[in-house]
Amino acid sequence: MKLVINTIPLLSPLTGVGHYLHNLLIEFQRLRPEIEYTFYYGYLGKRLKVYTQREGTGFYRAKEWVQKIPMGFHTAQKVKHVLARINLTKFDLYFEPNFIPLDIRSKRIVATVHDFSFHLYPEWHPKERIDFFSRNFFKQIERADLIITGSRYIEREATDLLNGKNSKILTIYYGYDPVLFHAQKEVEDEKLKFPNNYILFVGSIEPRKNLLGLLKAYLLLPEYVKKEFQLLLIGYKGWGNQEMVELMERLKGSVHYLGYLNNEELAALYRGASCLVFPSFYEGFGLPPLEAMACGCPVVVSNVASLPEVCGEAGYYVDPYCVESIAEGIYKVLTEDTLRKDLIQKGLERATLFSWEKSAREHLKAFEEVLR
Repeated sequence: MKLVINTIPLLSPLTGVGHYLHNLLIEFQRLRPEIEYTFYYGYLGKRLKVYTQREGTGFYRAKEWVQKIPMGFHTAQKVKHVLARINLTKFDLYFEPNFIPLDIRSKRIVATVHDFSFHLYPEWHPKERIDFFSRNFFKQIERADLIITGSRYIEREATDLLNGKNSKILTIYYGYDPVLFHAQKEVEDEKLKFPNNYILFVGSIEPRKNLLGLLKAYLLLPEYVKKEFQLLLIGYKGWGNQEMVELMERLKGSVHYLGYLNNEELAALYRGASCLVFPSFYEGFGLPPLEAMACGCPVVVSNVASLPEVCGEAGYYVDPYCVESIAEGIYKVLTEDTLRKDLIQKGLERATLFSWEKSAREHLKAFEEVLR
């Protein structure tokens, strides 16, 4: 099999799509080394390259213009499509992990659609992104021979929104790395300077993640709880977050924004957290709750979209549109010992149902079936 994969999402700090792609590629190469892999970074290459925070590596500076064209989002996206068209090699299968297939020549196309927030909730995204998706997504996704979604919830949305234009839609759950995300305390955990007791939030600082609702819920907690439990915020600095940033400034001393962290640091934070709060309005899967459960961290999570599908009975569910509901969930998980222990145990059990190896095997099987 000659397999080409769009790996441009790996050229910048890894968020949801980047983590999904990186973990799958590691497993693909381990499980099926005989496949001829080609990676598309705006050019075709045989070596897997991944962004890292270490100085002098990661972006592979000679090529970073592909990701950081100064003429704006839409122009940059057009250039990526033009560059893809220039590469005349024809592949057996092209895997697009990031919504919109590029003009890469292949016999078959498989694309992953992680969610439909760009269409259903455009107010949660920058205008230039919505403009680009509006012009390109529905037109280009029709070229896919198979669409992969990360949850049944998104599969149902795909079925409804695509109006039967592409009947081949398959749910394959995402996974987590058990080598990194586990409940056993490590020596490295002790070296990190974190508060003794803290509530954790993991996600980009953007409207969809509902950080504003969490900050307002934190304000509603009793004073003695806020005094004992600080709030740590982890994630890539996003957009549409001015009101959140202003409230974070007001709460400085109790609320700490640590920015983007690597997986080792993130896993240590999960293990030490009193709970993870994930009050997102909408998710196609939801990696942070899964990773937290694997680390023995109880999760307070929204009762919407794919999140109940991922967390099962292991999450304490709240209404993301009700600040009081979020505050009550946090308070109960922090103060009710029996509830907390039950959530931890159920979370550890729930996490065992997911793995990147299992996800990768199902992806590879789907690729072979599409080619047949």
